[in-house]
Amino acid sequence: MEYFKKLEENPYADFYWNVPEVKQGKINIVGGNAQNFRTPVKIAEFMGAKYPVKDVSLVLPDALKEKLPELPDLTFLKSTESGSFADEGELARVFEAADFNILIGDLSRNKITEKAIVGAVRDSEKPLIVTRDAVDAFAEECSEESLMREGLMIFGSMPQVQKIFKAVYYPKMLLLSQSLVQVADALHKFTLSYPATIITLHAGQILVAKDGEVVAVPLEKSGYSPIMIWGGEMAAKIAILNLYNPNNFLKASVAAIFA
Repeated sequence: MEYFKKLEENPYADFYWNVPEVKQGKINIVGGNAQNFRTPVKIAEFMGAKYPVKDVSLVLPDALKEKLPELPDLTFLKSTESGSFADEGELARVFEAADFNILIGDLSRNKITEKAIVGAVRDSEKPLIVTRDAVDAFAEECSEESLMREGLMIFGSMPQVQKIFKAVYYPKMLLLSQSLVQVADALHKFTLSYPATIITLHAGQILVAKDGEVVAVPLEKSGYSPIMIWGGEMAAKIAILNLYNPNNFLKASVAAIFA
């Protein structure tokens, strides 16, 4: 299995040398709904404090306008009645205005938001990582067209990635009961069919798959627990390393996983 590597040490540590000392670049943190916007705010604060990003912009549905003040780094977009994103055109334009985007989740579940997310992902050409419950929303309306673009990264649990497989009727099975080698084989074949980068957790290994290549990193090497890995901070680290190492989706993501 030449396409599958298990790593104990970071072979791409030099990618951190490309993180600039002077602030540059723009990242959008996109998510939230009328009842919950904690994670987008937390991750925006985390990125602004820890990394040299010139512009960390928080993008929320306008149902939150009365709860938050107008700020230069805060953008409100049209929301549904349930208080989540409603317009794929607005979302796509926001994605295009940044160098990198994190669709962080805390979304309300409804068809309008799900269609808006998939449409915006499809129509935008800027790099984007979809994570947490945003993966579920994306999977509900996922199409082959939305997966057929460079720069899309899906960071989700095995059941969430399984939903992506099912959404496009992919013939290869992906099951929690499978061995690490079987899952790596499924991700190998899937990422040969679609240019999206897939990042997931299975059998104590964080798996990164892109263009048929699959890399496994032990979870303990990341410094995160099986629960903490989904909190949003790792997705932010992956976004940063990809922002400053463009077009190296697999290597930059693997570098970001190591603590």
